[in-house]
Amino acid sequence: MSDLKPEPKKLFIKTYGCQMNVYDSERMAETLGGQGYVETSSPDDADMILLNTCHIREKAAEKVYSELGRYKGLKAEKPDLKIGVAGCVAQAEGQEIMRRQPLVDLVVGPQSYHRLPEMEAKTREGAKALDTDFPEEDKFERLKSRPKAARGPTAFLTVQEGCDKFCAFCVVPYTRGAEVSRPAVQVLDEARDLVDRGVREITLLGQNVNAYHGAGEGGDWSLARLVRGLSKIDGLARIRYTTSHPNDMTDDLIAAHGECDKLMPYLHLPVQAGSDKILKRMNRAHTAESYLKLIDRLREVRPDLHLSGDFIVGFPEETEEDFQATLDLIRAARYGTAFSFKYSTRPGTPAAERDQVAEDVKSDRLQRLQALINQQQRELQDAMVGREVSVLFEKEGRLPGQMVGKSEYLHAVHVAEANVARGEIARVRIVDSAANSLAGVLN
Repeated sequence: MSDLKPEPKKLFIKTYGCQMNVYDSERMAETLGGQGYVETSSPDDADMILLNTCHIREKAAEKVYSELGRYKGLKAEKPDLKIGVAGCVAQAEGQEIMRRQPLVDLVVGPQSYHRLPEMEAKTREGAKALDTDFPEEDKFERLKSRPKAARGPTAFLTVQEGCDKFCAFCVVPYTRGAEVSRPAVQVLDEARDLVDRGVREITLLGQNVNAYHGAGEGGDWSLARLVRGLSKIDGLARIRYTTSHPNDMTDDLIAAHGECDKLMPYLHLPVQAGSDKILKRMNRAHTAESYLKLIDRLREVRPDLHLSGDFIVGFPEETEEDFQATLDLIRAARYGTAFSFKYSTRPGTPAAERDQVAEDVKSDRLQRLQALINQQQRELQDAMVGREVSVLFEKEGRLPGQMVGKSEYLHAVHVAEANVARGEIARVRIVDSAANSLAGVLN
């Protein structure tokens, strides 16, 4: 009898979209690791290709079909190659993906990827596998324990999924389902495990993360209580969270920004528009004034808070006056960075049926908005010169001896001839500012 172990199968995952998809891809790779798969960086030598998709951006589904088309030749050369589609496009398109692209063997929604081992086994028997259900069981309870391999100094940790807000432009409630929060003990255990493997900073993830209400000791825990619980973990130095909704920024969470040293002074708080008329038609359920007052409260408890946001320009029926209101809000809020996009229709959402703004008008407004955001970002970056920041070093830089990391404000910082190790946190004096990074020297 041979003692030779079978060669591991190779898995290539391409991840689209948000940080939650990055986390999901990690967990899918770990789940398939139990079936003998190891990750590879190239689809050419893979035994399975898995596209973890996002439905937020324009023409998301068509981009997935285009990517699948690139694998036709590879599938012809390797008939045993299995190709799967996961994530939100999989949830939305389902059977249509298999109909349009017969080379696809497996389609799995974001709430069902704990079933991947059974689905993979089915494809090895020559059958197709489709699962886009919203199962009753908790997928996190069914997932295998994370392997004990060493990790980099930062990690994502999903604590909440789904959304009940039903913004008029968004497909998330339809692809990710209703809001569900993981039990606090489950989150704390996973966080401790990550720290044991070298993680120093954890970013808590959720489609609407500050709506977190996970079961815990004494009743449901809020996100603020979860942050305070995580801050007690020895070795965990930094905590962040994203993405949040203004209507769920509670008093206890605002207080946590001023009281919890491990909660970093950076907040991504999407507003989408500055016109109350447009906000109402987006079904955002807040006003520009209430948003700005919220920012004032946050900066009262944490004056050095750096703010990030999301903006949609050219939403149906947006006028130039509405757009100017958005620019006014940006000037008042003083963003360190922001993400901005032209509105694009999502079939099945209320906004898709409304009168659309002309494409050239959208492009012009986006250019003007991004110019203002870039100006604010550069001014805040330049203001960092001469200041001292705390940098978590994550990797070697491009130059010999250079190390690169992130400040508490999420600025990329590079230090020449830095005698520090990966995962170390050190004080750095900023000496120069570039468009997207800062240069510093160790103090």
